[in-house]
Amino acid sequence: MNERQFRLDELTLHALESGKGQKKVIVALHGWLDNAATFNEIRKHFSDYHFIALDLMGHGMTDHRPASMPYYIWDNVGDLLLVLNQLGLDRVTLLGHSMGASIATLFAGAFPDRVERLYLIEGLAPLVYEASELPVLMGDAILKRRRMKSKSLRPYPDKEAAINVRMQGRWPVNRQAAEWLIERGLKHVEEGYIWRSDPSLMLPSLLRMSEGQVSAFLQGVAAPVRIYLGDTGIHDESWMPRIAQIKAVNVIDLKGNHHLHLEPLAAKLIAEDIKISIE
Repeated sequence: MNERQFRLDELTLHALESGKGQKKVIVALHGWLDNAATFNEIRKHFSDYHFIALDLMGHGMTDHRPASMPYYIWDNVGDLLLVLNQLGLDRVTLLGHSMGASIATLFAGAFPDRVERLYLIEGLAPLVYEASELPVLMGDAILKRRRMKSKSLRPYPDKEAAINVRMQGRWPVNRQAAEWLIERGLKHVEEGYIWRSDPSLMLPSLLRMSEGQVSAFLQGVAAPVRIYLGDTGIHDESWMPRIAQIKAVNVIDLKGNHHLHLEPLAAKLIAEDIKISIE
């Protein structure tokens, strides 16, 4: 597994790459506040594939967006297009987890001729809110942006402390997974260790997509879609109307939480299903 960099205008996007030269290619997109290492477990089953997992903007080793530029999920679609062009890929298979799954869906809706297959783990499309909620949400987002300027990050005394926090998060992960994520996600400072990810990622968005806009993207996806859901994951009944709008879709239920792809058994089952459906 090697580091790879992509120059996107003034910013550098980092990735973990393996199997360069193999004919079958998968580009993987991680979830919010994770990084490319989230696919380390599943990558083990793709030794005969060219497998590229990106650190999305503001995450992992990748540069942060300028301070004046918010993190809107749709901006990742343009970043992905530039990466695929640099890789020389006219069509690609995308694998996304959580936020990365939403980005993959938006990309497949915007550029249906560029996506061969779509594999989504515990994710489908961006969150939306009722129009009546938006004034309050926008006001809250503006105030939080102002307050963040006076805040500083509290460091961890050592990596072990960060590993323990990551293992006991809202969706717990095993120790190996936590080690992978913090190794790529932490940086050393004089006081200890802090996350590399841009603190601005924690801020709520000033703008959000509407359900109608999300529906248009779902209906625009031409590639076959397979969705992997954990039995203790984040999905609920509200997902069903969205799933029904996709032209060709299969839903696979598995045992696990929101990060089931970091568990050896679930990762193996997902990888096997992907390879069977591709081959």
